[in-house]
Amino acid sequence: MSELSSTGAAFAEFWRERHLCTLTTVRPDGTPHVVPVGVTLDIDNGLARVITDGNSAKARQLRAAGRLNVAACQVDGRRWSTVEGVATLNEDPQAIADAVDRYAQRYRQPRVNPNRVLIEIAVTNVLGNVS
Repeated sequence: MSELSSTGAAFAEFWRERHLCTLTTVRPDGTPHVVPVGVTLDIDNGLARVITDGNSAKARQLRAAGRLNVAACQVDGRRWSTVEGVATLNEDPQAIADAVDRYAQRYRQPRVNPNRVLIEIAVTNVLGNVS
């Protein structure tokens, strides 16, 4: 059972609303790397998705490490939520196309990017206040 399965309707709605998020990874030297991203959350499968350019620092970090512990966070006034988990890089065209569709539903249709990759986060922990 996913950590997300018991989060409730308010949590699910908050993650459907259009909010800019941040993605935090940790560089090899131990310093945080925090960047703005769009995140889609698949509550049923316990998975957060971030589409990005394959040459971005976050993609390069993941490619080198294989997997990283990360956090994705969004804030709207007093409401906030962070999902933590293990991120991996997915370069499968079908998975990327699915992630692009999910992104377009939450945000807008992204620009065409033949170098796009997918960061998949298997969510292990949820924090926040969405009420």
